[in-house]
Amino acid sequence: MLLLMLSYLGGVLTILSPCILPVLPFVFARSDKSFLRNGLPLLVGMIVTFGATATLAAVGGGWAVDANQYGRWAAIILLGFFGLTLLFPSLSDRMTRPLVAWGSRLAELARTSDESGSDMLASFLLGVATGMLWAPCAGPILGLVLTGAALGGASVTTTLLLVAYAAGAATSLGIALLVGGKVFSAMKRSLGASEWIRKALGVAVLCGVAAIAFGLDTGLLARLSTAKTASVEQSLLDKFGGQTDHTGGAMSGGAMKPGGSMSGAMMKAEAAGSDSSLPIEGAMPPLTGAVEWLNSPPLTTESLRGKVVLVDFWTYSCINCLRSLPYIRAWADKYKDQGLVVIGVHAPEFAFEKNISNVKKAVQDLGITYPVAVDNDYAIWRAFKNRYWPAHYFIDAKGQVRYHHFGEGEYDESEKVIQQLLREAGHTVISKDIVAAQGQGIQMASDEDETDSPETYVGYSRADGFASKDGQIHDQAHNYTLPKNLKLNQWGLAGNWQVGSEKAVVQSSQARIVYRFHARDLHLVLGPGSTGKPIHFRVLVDGKAPGADHGTDIDADGNGTIVGERLYQLVRQSSAVKDKTFEIEFLDPGAEAFAFTFG
Repeated sequence: MLLLMLSYLGGVLTILSPCILPVLPFVFARSDKSFLRNGLPLLVGMIVTFGATATLAAVGGGWAVDANQYGRWAAIILLGFFGLTLLFPSLSDRMTRPLVAWGSRLAELARTSDESGSDMLASFLLGVATGMLWAPCAGPILGLVLTGAALGGASVTTTLLLVAYAAGAATSLGIALLVGGKVFSAMKRSLGASEWIRKALGVAVLCGVAAIAFGLDTGLLARLSTAKTASVEQSLLDKFGGQTDHTGGAMSGGAMKPGGSMSGAMMKAEAAGSDSSLPIEGAMPPLTGAVEWLNSPPLTTESLRGKVVLVDFWTYSCINCLRSLPYIRAWADKYKDQGLVVIGVHAPEFAFEKNISNVKKAVQDLGITYPVAVDNDYAIWRAFKNRYWPAHYFIDAKGQVRYHHFGEGEYDESEKVIQQLLREAGHTVISKDIVAAQGQGIQMASDEDETDSPETYVGYSRADGFASKDGQIHDQAHNYTLPKNLKLNQWGLAGNWQVGSEKAVVQSSQARIVYRFHARDLHLVLGPGSTGKPIHFRVLVDGKAPGADHGTDIDADGNGTIVGERLYQLVRQSSAVKDKTFEIEFLDPGAEAFAFTFG
C-alpha cells in the first residue's frame, strides 16, 4: 500500500516536470471546451500510452526503449501538426477533415454531435502524444516501475504501481486543465484577442516541439525549471524504501537512476542469526544477465546445486566493499575444498565501473580469484531484489537463500553461517575456527567511533553540504570561489570546474576542492578524464603537508598522481582524530572527482 501511495504521489509531482511544459500551451488553448469531452479524453489518452509503454517494457526490455523513442518522434510530429493548426486555421480545416469524419462516426455511435466527436478525438490524440513525451522523463518512480516490468515481466504489482502513477499524473493534469484553463479563458475574454492568442499558442507549441526535437527538454529546460521533480521523487524513494545504498551511498546513472544514503557503516541482516534455525528466505534467483564472467565460465543455479554459495554484491570504488574483501577472500580460500563457492557480483555505481577493462584490472589488483559476474545491466542485482553495497547472500546446497547481511561487520556470524550450511550439506571435515582477516591500507576496517562525516557526492544530482558561492552551476564551466569559513561536513570548489550530475571535471590547473571533515580516513573517487593521461595533484591538511597523516595514495608531502578511475586514500590520521580541513589542488586539467568517503 505504501508503494502504491508513493507511485501516486510521484505521478502527481510529474506535472512540474519541464518535459510537460511544451504541451501545456495547446492544452490550455482548448480550455473553453467541455472537460468531459476534451479534458477527460486527453487524460484517457495519456493513461493508455502509459499502459502501452509498460506492456512494451514487460515484453521486451531494450526493444521497448527503442520503440518508445519512435513513439517520441511520432508525438513530436503530432504536436507539430497541432501547433500549425493553431497558426493557420485554413490548414486546420483541410488537415483535420479525416479526423472530423472519423469523429463524426464516433459521435454518431455515441449519439453526440459531430463537433463533440472531433473534439474528443483530438483531445485523445493529444493525450497519447502527452503520454509519449511524458513517459521517458517522468522521473525515478516511473522509471523504477518500468524497469521492473522490463526485467521481471508483467505482474499484478507492476500493473497496480503503474495505474497508481498514471492516476497521479492524470490528477495533476486534470487540476491544471480545470484551474489553469479557467484562468486562461478569462484572460482571453478580457483581452478580446483570441485569434492572436491562438497564434501565439501555436508559436509556443512549435517552439516546444523544436526544444524536444533537439533534446532541450531534458537539458536546457531541466536546468531552467525551478521544479526539481526528479530529486523530489528520488528523495521520496529514499524515504520509503526505494533507495539503493552502500552504507552511506547510492546507485547512479542510466540504468537506474541516483538514490539516497544510510547512516552508519553497517546494516545488519533482517534474517535470523547463525543458530540452528536459519529460515528459508526463498529460492536462489538466477545468475543470468551478466555481460561477462571473470575467473570462471558462466555459472547457473543448476550447476551450483549441491554447493554452498556465497553471493557478494560489490563495486570496486566502494570503500565498504573494499573493507569487507579481506574476509570474502579468506572464506573463499579456506572453504573452497570443503564445498563453498564464492561469487562476486560486480554491480557498478559510476559509469566508469561499467568498463570491463577497469573491472578486470581491479579484480587482479585486489587479488580476487573466485568467479566474478560483471552485472552492468543490474540483472542479477534485481533478481535478488538487492539494494546495498556490499550485500552478502548465503545459499544452501538445495539452492535456498538462508541468510543475508548488508554492509560491513558481523564477520564471525557470517562465517558461522557458512560452517552450518556446509554441515547441513553433509560435509564432515569443516574448519571450526574463525578467520582473523586484517585488511591493510585502504582495506583496513574503519574507525566507526570517530567517523562523523558522511559519504559525499561531488556531482550535482546527489551533492550535499556544498558551500561555494552561487551554488553548483549545472553542466557549464564556471569559476568557483571558496567560502571563508567551512563548517564541519561542508565543502566547496575553487577555480574553473564543470559540474555534471555524476562528477565534477577540472577545466584548468590549480583548481581545488576543500572539505571540513572528522574521520580517521578520507578517500576520494577520482579519474584522469577522457585522455587517460596521468594527472598530478597535491594534498594539504589544515593548510600544511599531511606528513604522518598521509594516505596510501600520496606521500608525506601530499603529492599524488591519478593514474586510473578508482578510489584514492588521501588522508589517514595517525594520532587522535580531530576535525580537519582537507584540500586537494589539481596541477593539471581534466581530473574528474566523483565522491568522498570516510572511515
